[in-house]
Amino acid sequence: MKNVLTYILLLLSVTVVAQDKTEEKAALKQKLKAQSFVAEANDLAANDAFVEAEMEYRKALSIKPTQVAGAYNLGHQYIKKGNFEEALYRNQQAAKNATTKEEKHNAFHNMGNILMEEKKCKEAVEAYKSALRSDPSDDETRYNFALAKACAKQQEDDNPQDDDKDGENNKDKDDSKDKDKDKEQEDNKDKDQQDKEDQGDKDKKDGDQDKDEEGAPKDDKESDPKEGDKENQQNQPQPGQMSPQQIKNLLEAMNNQEQKVQEKINAQKVKGAKQQTDKDW
Repeated sequence: MKNVLTYILLLLSVTVVAQDKTEEKAALKQKLKAQSFVAEANDLAANDAFVEAEMEYRKALSIKPTQVAGAYNLGHQYIKKGNFEEALYRNQQAAKNATTKEEKHNAFHNMGNILMEEKKCKEAVEAYKSALRSDPSDDETRYNFALAKACAKQQEDDNPQDDDKDGENNKDKDDSKDKDKDKEQEDNKDKDQQDKEDQGDKDKKDGDQDKDEEGAPKDDKESDPKEGDKENQQNQPQPGQMSPQQIKNLLEAMNNQEQKVQEKINAQKVKGAKQQTDKDW
């Protein structure tokens, strides 16, 4: 029984070892095939056959996505063509899968150059920092790092809010508050305008009520018919009494009559007096 168990364990060990060797052999085969595609792509790129080279690099990465050389070299070709977005992606891919300091340094250095081309100086500073961590002695990287820092400072001085995320958030909040305030003021303005229109309609209605049927304005206080009748009754002569006009006429007639009598008396006095003649000297 013991021998049987030993035999089974030995058999399992052999099987595992064989499986591991098979996997290693398959991985090595993939690696070599990917390298061959990269080598072919490099030759095509050297002859300025960009489209063909791009296809070979992509074949290499489809077989072995962690192939650093394929991602890095493809990114370099994109830089030459001015496709900085794709170039940045490929160098990020290379930096992620890099296994040596040299590979990391080269990928981050290229990322810094790409970001500087896109005027993203602050991000470029971080990329160059990462490159210098892998190789502090590279003079070109240090020089580009100094340029990136100066560029980032200049951008910060020119646009301080662009580098302050909290400031941007606060600005967005303030803008939102201003919009809400403007909307509230606009609503109040509309409400005030509506109130004025309503008041105008009311005043117009009241004005129409103050006019008669022909559109003429009515008196502020309409005469009381009863009071008018009373005044008319006071102006009319009562039975057995003379009106003021009749009294006036009677007085004038009496004055005329008296004047005539006085004239007649004066005429009679002149008639009965002795005539005095001039003396005859």
